[in-house]
Parts: sequence; C-alpha cells; structure tokens
Amino acid sequence: MTRQSLHSFRPALLAALLVPCSVTPLFANGNGAKPPAPAATAAAEHASPPTVEEARHFIEEGEKRLRDLALEAGRAAWVQANFITQDTELLAAKANERLVGAGVELAMASTRYADLDLPPELERKLQLLRQSLTLPAPDDPAKREELSRIAAQMESIYGSGKYCPKPDECKGEQELTKILAESRDPEEQLEAWTGWHSIARPIRPLYRRYVELGNEGARGLGYPDLGALWRSKYDMPPDDFAAEVDRLWGQVKPLYDPLHCYVRAKLSEKYGPKIVPPDGPIPAHLTGNMWAQNWIYLYDLLAPPGGDPGYDLNERLKSKNLDEKEFVRYGERFFSSLGFEPLPETFWERSLFKQPQDREVVCHASAWDLDNQDDLRIKMCIDVNAEDFSTVHHELGHNYYQRAYKNQPFLFQDSANDAVHEAVGDAVALSITPEYLKQIGLIDEVPDPSKDLGLLMNLALDKVAFLPFGLLIDQWRWKVFSGEFGPEEYNATWWQLREKYQGVGAPVPRTEQDFDPGAKYHVPAGVPYTRYFLAAILQFQLHRGLCQAAGQTGPLHRCSIYGNKEAGARLQKMLEMGLSRPWPDALEVVTGQRQMDATAILDYFAPLKTWLEEQNKGRQCGW
Repeated sequence: MTRQSLHSFRPALLAALLVPCSVTPLFANGNGAKPPAPAATAAAEHASPPTVEEARHFIEEGEKRLRDLALEAGRAAWVQANFITQDTELLAAKANERLVGAGVELAMASTRYADLDLPPELERKLQLLRQSLTLPAPDDPAKREELSRIAAQMESIYGSGKYCPKPDECKGEQELTKILAESRDPEEQLEAWTGWHSIARPIRPLYRRYVELGNEGARGLGYPDLGALWRSKYDMPPDDFAAEVDRLWGQVKPLYDPLHCYVRAKLSEKYGPKIVPPDGPIPAHLTGNMWAQNWIYLYDLLAPPGGDPGYDLNERLKSKNLDEKEFVRYGERFFSSLGFEPLPETFWERSLFKQPQDREVVCHASAWDLDNQDDLRIKMCIDVNAEDFSTVHHELGHNYYQRAYKNQPFLFQDSANDAVHEAVGDAVALSITPEYLKQIGLIDEVPDPSKDLGLLMNLALDKVAFLPFGLLIDQWRWKVFSGEFGPEEYNATWWQLREKYQGVGAPVPRTEQDFDPGAKYHVPAGVPYTRYFLAAILQFQLHRGLCQAAGQTGPLHRCSIYGNKEAGARLQKMLEMGLSRPWPDALEVVTGQRQMDATAILDYFAPLKTWLEEQNKGRQCGW
C-alpha cells in the first residue's frame, strides 16, 4: 500500500536529517534553480581565488568525512530505534549533531566554488552538497546541540507514546490503530483516536523551538525559511515546485472527489446523519485509520455488489502459518524473479521483523542501509496480513535501490529524488495482482475480470484516499516555517487544511492545547512528506512504464511484471543511476517521459471512477 508510514531511505542521513535529493548541474541550463547566496560564509575569508583542483580536493575530503559520520550516525539511530532509552537518545543525538554540523559546515563552505567552471560531475556534487540539508542547524555549537537533542526527543516521545485510561492499562500506537481498523463502535473508535492524539501534546513546545532553530539554519544557507529549502530540491525554483504540486493535485482531485462522496454516503447510512452529516467532512475516527490517510478497513462497508474477488488475502496468508521471515521472503522472491540478486544473509540476521516483548521500539516500518554497501535491513513490527504484505514489497524496494547505487560516489548514493525512492517499492507492489497471487500459490483461481471493481475499490481506498493527505502535511509545514501559520494557531490551521484537502474533520472539538500534527510520525521525525504525494503518482507512472517494457497490453490494473527479466533490467538500470543524474533522466529510463504525470493513475482507476459517478447520482458531493 502507499505508506506514509514508509519513510525509508538511508537511515544514517535520516538520523542526521541530511537527505540528498536530485538537482540539475548548477547553472548548466535554465532548468536548475540557483540557490540564494548565504549572507556570510567562512569561505569568504580565503585570500586567494578558488581553483578547480581546490574544489575537487574539497569534495573528495568532504565525501569521506560525511561517509564516516553517516555510518556512525546510522548505527546510533538503529540502536535508538530498537532500544529506546534516555542513553540511546543522547548517543543518537550526539552522532546526529556531528553529522549535521559537518553537513552545515561543508554546505556553507561549498559556496566558495559556486562561480567556477567545473566538470559536470564535480559541479553536481557541489550543488547536491549545498542543497542536501533537510534540517540545517544554526552555525552555533550550542544551538546545533539543542536542535539535535530536540529532534531526538520528539521522535522518542512519539515512539514511546502510550494512552493510559487507567494506570495499569496502557495502549500504544499499534493497539490503538488496530481498534480503529477493526471496531465498528464509534465510541470505542473515538476513545482510541483521542487517546493516541493526546500523546503529541508534549511535542508542541519542542516543535515551536525546532521551527525557530531550523529556520535559523536555513537562513544561514541563504533561504528565507526551512520550507523554501525543502522545495528547492526538485530541479526547479521553490515557487515553481509548489505550482507543480498544485498542478498534479488538479489532475487527481477529480478522481478523489467521487470516492469521498461515495464513502461519506455509506458511512452516513451506517452511523446516521447526526454522526456523519451527508454534506460535510467525514469524522476522522470513522475512516478505519488513525490519520484517515487510507480507508482500506472500510472495504466491507463499501464493496461494490458482485465485486467479491472470491478470496480474502488476509485469511490466505494466515492459513499459511508463516513466520515473519518467511513472510518477507515473498518480497525477496519477487525481486529475484526480475533478475535481482538475493538479499545478503546479514539482512535476515540483523533486521527487526517483530515487536519485542521486553522493550520499546519504534515500530514504524523502515528500510535501512547501514554501511552504504550490503548491510541492508528492515525494521517493522510485522503482522501477517495483506497490508503488511504490500509494506514488505515497498520496504524491500528501498533496500534493492540502496544496493543498486552502492557503487556510486557517496553524494550520489540516493534515489533520483526522494519521491522516486518511495515510488519504486509501491510500483512493484502494484504487481500484486490475482495472477501473481496464483503464481505464488496464495490463491487457487484468478477471478473473472467482472470482479475487478472490488479489487479497484480496495486499492483506491489505499492509494486514492491517500492523495490529499500526502499533500497537506507539507502544505501545513511550509506555512508554519514561513510564519504564515503561527504557534498560537498550530492546531486550528492543521484542521483547516485537513478539511480543505481531505474533506475530513476532527471528531471532537480541538484546542491549542492539542498538537494533532505531532500524532503523525513524520512531523516529530522531521521527514518531508510531499515525497509521498509524488510517490503515489509516480508509482503508477513507473508501473505503466515497466508493464510496457514487459509487453503487457491489457488493462493497467491487471498487469504484473513478476518474472519478467526485461522489466527487471530496465528497473535495475534506473536504480543503478542513483542520484548521479537529474531525476528526469532516471524517470525517462523506465517511462520514456521526463515530467511527472498523473494520467497513469487516472487510467488505472478509470473503471472505478465511472462506477462511482453512477452511484453518486442524486447525492450532494463536496463539503
């Protein structure tokens, strides 16, 4: 499924909040955005003019320094995520501080070489270095230490969060999320929803300071605020990128609107118009998901008549009595069928597959590359069900991507852009079709195409329902970073955007004592989120390109590339490029297109959209 639970990429850089993204070579053509010059840099103190050889030496030494610090920070982050204590938090914060400090120092020093006529590869590395910081710390050791400590503390508060209605009765994220998914009692769901959201209140004052320090660091690099820095990483000026996101949302909103209208009507029938008004936002606690980011657990209420495919993948998986490792091997075998080498044995020895009983861990699913070579791992508390079946394919998509670009120089060891890293695994997961499930022995017969509406509805409740949520988190943060949304209105503006984009509303009155954005992992963890919105679109674009490579000519939603070496070779070629070229070059390898395009997701769900519009005749849609 589309996981915004899935922030998986190089954890060493994630831990330090230093995430390289794709950019065009500096000033090579009119497509790249020239970063604004910092107000002052240490490089300005050089008496002699810079030279090409000096720039080359600077990059070589800088890459080695960052690689070593990233390895240290990655291991500290792994320990912190798997053994949550005050000590591991402090150790991870110190490692983060060293890596962030080096990143800020090198990014600012690199501006000395901005006007040199450099070889393309060297020029690209320098620009990547300048634009690599997701959370630049101020050029002040005390503030840098404070920011690292706040970042680690916010993530630990989230990871160890518990709702305790009674002193001896506490529930964590997984337990409360399960209640929302499985219960049909609105009071029980409401308690689970409000209980989890209460854990974020202590994050609020920390987040306010986090914004202040992060903005100070961004201004030190010459950007007006942290949001502008984040938006600068997509081969276009920040304002142009914001417009591109709006363009893509305009493409997909006509697909989201009829789905929302249909879902709201069915929920109103189920719970009554007093609980679910037929012309207003959907109450967040009734969507089956803690954040209303997908609605897959509502399928039993929404299934099209006659749309039952004849199997329940959850039941089929449970009937296999799989342990967690064997469950993950399904994903490995998929990639092997495309021609990829099996995962290293250390992956199976060092990954975390299930929640330990003796300690707190961050259960949030993620993929890790701890040595920039072969020490690949995943960390997730697996439930053997259909949702985690897709999650495994997604996370392994990160791992295979990480291994594919391991021979690139350090600054190129990342995806074409951060959205592409997210899209690869989900594109593969789109091949989890009935045909694929029969090939691997999970179902006995492929259902008739007349059952496709049910399969499309089930997937739309994940992929299409997610689109506005994937968009709004950074819409909120960009406005917080810019000062348009002040600390005194954090929560009110959060819900304004949720209603605007999702048509989802708070189930009970919320105040500024609450900090509901902090109840979503990526906010306290400082992970940019627009990548997930773009990935939700790109995965269908990549899927269409891979299906074309495999020679598939039928409906896009029936295509599986399982076992197709030609599709695998095209995918491998793109993955091996890493960050060495601008992302349009990588996208073109698989899709033949150089622009992000939502027509593939529209094509994929076209039969469902037609059906939804028929069902909605006579209903008042919108909110």
